[in-house]
Amino acid sequence: MTHTVIFACVHNAGRSQMAAAFVNALADPTKVRALSAGTQPGARVHPEVLSAMNEVGIDLSAAVPQLLTDELARGACLLVTMGCGEACPLVPGLARDDWPLEDPKAKPVERVRQIRDDVKGRVQALIKERGWARDAG
Repeated sequence: MTHTVIFACVHNAGRSQMAAAFVNALADPTKVRALSAGTQPGARVHPEVLSAMNEVGIDLSAAVPQLLTDELARGACLLVTMGCGEACPLVPGLARDDWPLEDPKAKPVERVRQIRDDVKGRVQALIKERGWARDAG
């Protein structure tokens, strides 16, 4: 059975996009898939996020911020919010974790890289903790 993790923030244009992309790139796709969404989705993924992710070989140019809906959340096993405090979405009955991450919007590229690397480290820890790693082979 494939588990679904939703990464959510307000605008779905930065942190949650990075986190979902890292899960989908690093984890075993037969064990988990990641989606990202927001409570007030932006028009597009922040350009500085696209650039920082391109540097590590992940192309988010086709990613579009989307609204977190009940349908999207249905069947998910975990909701990871991105340090958005009271604005963070809540899905009743869904396990929730919060990663207090700084919003990369309009930050200098060096800071966006630091946020990206923090997100990647957290994703790698989550994959290991949940047993979602790709089988070595």
